[in-house]
Amino acid sequence: MTERDPIVSEDELHAYVDGELPAERRGAVEAWLATHPDDAARVAAWRSQAELIRARYGGAADEKLPRRLELARLARRRQWRLTAMVAAAVLAAFVAGGAAGWFARDAEGASSSDLRKFTADALDAYRLYVVEVRHPVEVAGDERPHLVQWLSKRVGSPVRIPELDKMGLKLVGGRLLPGPTGATAFFMYENGSGERFTLYCGQTDDRETALRYTTGDHNAAYYWVDHNMACVLSGPAERDKLHAIAQAAYDQIDTRSSPRGG
Repeated sequence: MTERDPIVSEDELHAYVDGELPAERRGAVEAWLATHPDDAARVAAWRSQAELIRARYGGAADEKLPRRLELARLARRRQWRLTAMVAAAVLAAFVAGGAAGWFARDAEGASSSDLRKFTADALDAYRLYVVEVRHPVEVAGDERPHLVQWLSKRVGSPVRIPELDKMGLKLVGGRLLPGPTGATAFFMYENGSGERFTLYCGQTDDRETALRYTTGDHNAAYYWVDHNMACVLSGPAERDKLHAIAQAAYDQIDTRSSPRGG
């Protein structure tokens, strides 16, 4: 569009749809749309998509941000984790013999608890971003190579982005999020009707597991651990449909032959 005529920018078109356009520019944008049918069609499509998303997920937009995702709490959590790491290092210097078995048993329990928290955070992130129309992701899906390289570097482990086109899902894009175990990769997919699904991946010390199912408020998730990566596929609470999508993602992320959950 900017190559044809820079009078009305694409950002202004988005702002017009979102109701964020300054009043003094509204007349110019409406005049532009009256003489540019292609842009008028795009604006109509964006509005239709926004209405579908609001109709399906509107309730989530009014939900209060979970306390565990508040910036102040995330900063305190990071400080606590650093303190805990120092304390653990000091404690490890005094652990020997039979005590090792006791602490190993406790570590296994903590690991399972970490995976439950990881899954809860993934569902919170799903509810937070699935209602976004204009900025649901940081990097668009058409920049897949950059997205893989960037998030793999930040997460500290190779990140795979499943191809879910056969499931009717297009990659919207991804973003970097803080998680209970550190930096976490977050990907969003969308089908033709505007229904959205997200994949949340980050490092974990938990033991490997096949697909497991859990439910949240009006949504659900399948989660699993492959090597040192925990993954959570979240979406509307339609178990069979969600399982099929999660299985497709699982099969692409886990290249080995593994038992499958249901």
